[in-house]
Amino acid sequence: MVQAKQIFPLFFMVFLWSSICGLAQENRSLGDDYFFQYEYQNAVTAYEADLAKGTLTLKQYLNLADAYYKTNNFEKASEAYLQLYKRDTLLGNHHFNKMLQSLARTSDNNRMQEFLATKSSNFEKEFLENLEFNAQLLDNSSASDQLDFQIFNLNGNSPQSDFSPSFYGGKLLFSSGRSQDKKRRYRPSGEGFLNIYEGTLQPTGQVSSAVPFTEIPTSNFHKATPFYSERLQSIFYVLSNTLNGELSFDENGKNALAVGMQKKNGPFQLLLKDLSTSFYYPFYDEQSEKLYFSANFEDGYGGTDIYYVHTNRGQIMSAPINLGPRINSPGNEIAPYVFENSFYFSSDVFYGLGGMDIYKSNMEGDSYSIPINLGSEINSSADDFGLIIRNHGEGLLGYFSSNRPGGKGNDDLYGFTVDEKPGLRTLTMKGQVTKSNNGSELIDQAVIRLLDLEGNLLAETYSDDKGSYRLEIPWEKGVVLESTKERFSVVRQNLTEEDLTALEGQDFDIPLAPYDDLVEKKEEQTVVKLKDFYFNRGQTELTDAITAELDKVVSFVKDFPAVQLRIETYTDSRGGNSTNFRLTQGRSDAIKRYLISKGVPNSTILYSIGYGEDKILNNCTNGVFCLEVLHKQNQRSLIVVLNDNVLFN
Repeated sequence: MVQAKQIFPLFFMVFLWSSICGLAQENRSLGDDYFFQYEYQNAVTAYEADLAKGTLTLKQYLNLADAYYKTNNFEKASEAYLQLYKRDTLLGNHHFNKMLQSLARTSDNNRMQEFLATKSSNFEKEFLENLEFNAQLLDNSSASDQLDFQIFNLNGNSPQSDFSPSFYGGKLLFSSGRSQDKKRRYRPSGEGFLNIYEGTLQPTGQVSSAVPFTEIPTSNFHKATPFYSERLQSIFYVLSNTLNGELSFDENGKNALAVGMQKKNGPFQLLLKDLSTSFYYPFYDEQSEKLYFSANFEDGYGGTDIYYVHTNRGQIMSAPINLGPRINSPGNEIAPYVFENSFYFSSDVFYGLGGMDIYKSNMEGDSYSIPINLGSEINSSADDFGLIIRNHGEGLLGYFSSNRPGGKGNDDLYGFTVDEKPGLRTLTMKGQVTKSNNGSELIDQAVIRLLDLEGNLLAETYSDDKGSYRLEIPWEKGVVLESTKERFSVVRQNLTEEDLTALEGQDFDIPLAPYDDLVEKKEEQTVVKLKDFYFNRGQTELTDAITAELDKVVSFVKDFPAVQLRIETYTDSRGGNSTNFRLTQGRSDAIKRYLISKGVPNSTILYSIGYGEDKILNNCTNGVFCLEVLHKQNQRSLIVVLNDNVLFN
């Protein structure tokens, strides 16, 4: 889509003038006039002449770097950006992205990585996660993971730029630079002003009979990037700002693009207009009633970002809302499209396969998953953008635009069929970390890790203040999930491919045992917290009530396998001393046998001791009359944690 960049600022034409301030009148260059009218090749010639004379300002040198970039002279662009980078003056994140993109286009990847490392702290956390994830995803993708795309060039393409397809019932709408009026040309591209065309869809997916679309108001200037809403029976599109039939400009001489809505057999409404801001690629989501679009507002994350506004049947009801750093990058993002809860868009962020690549993000309420590059099956080393898709027979039919080699013009329309939704498969683990003894209590700052089957770390995160966590990695056929927090148990679970497939789209909550909730202080010792239980008088057999409490000890040891235990049993003063010693020893031994039978390692229980009536807790000693309830206070068994003081060191 590099040629399309030269047509008009519809795709990632970032208006630099406002971000770098106006030039002083005495430093005005002919290159400035060309640059801000998007005539980049003429701007290069004029700026280079000023550079040779030594009259080029730093701001104009930045324009020259951008003009090199726009005309695909990436070697000169990278060198110019590098010179500006050394001065550390004008090179913000957006231009830094262009520098890295230029280095990538000249196969200087090592140099690109070096510069990225120097500035990584300047980027949003989400952007760095996106970068790492996509690098891993593209490196790990194999032929077996790839879908069988059947891609075909449309017969209706022209020698000019054809792009931005949109479904219109049994037809396809698209934008084209083909000219019907040879006298009216858009000077930067040499082509005609953009217009919207329609073609009839054939059963094969091909498009025939491309003719101008006549159901929108006529204009001598740009009309492009249509989207048709069947529910609203309306067409959204962008158009040049005009006044009394002529182009209107802001104070800096810029003509921007507005968004309009034409209702079928109804009135036209101008929805988004700002003389200094261009709006591109409107998309109306009929389910949420959000109107998505791209714009180059100054407060974005890079060049052109994706925004949305809330609407009431297309009527705007809110200020523009930026989709945030999970979607928007230091580069340019355009062409939003929603299909079956997946958000598709295009970006020229430097870590892609080419200039502009197509990405997919899963929509999760008001949030988005890490956008993934659709991979080499559909993206190329050229510019690929503007994907649309819908169900077709037993598979899917879609279209996109590209300036890849072998086309008929500058940008061409391509169709494709595929059996499944495009996008390399990923694995998402999400849910909440809770207390195992009370699932309504959430745990923050718990670490959650995913490891491969060889034990290598794949991803790591921490639960937030609501106990929620989310991890996303390229698809694995099996993983190990680990989670813990200081003074909590360690969860380690192997998940097979079958387990992972069943979990797709589902929450996976992680229960952690809270050590401090499961122990207590008794008789100046740390013991496992249990309800009081009693043996039958003179007996050592375990009752159901006793085993129910001992099962808590079994769970405690499973959660904290490093604990070392001592079983202590006591009785009251009734009976002889030697009898009471034998009785309590028998009870301690019975408890030990039960715990071992339930899986507690023998090495965990260091001692099982019967103390008889040695430690009476009250005055019910030999010869003293006491009520039964007072004698029961002395009948007790304790499970003592011997290494409590060093367990978490």
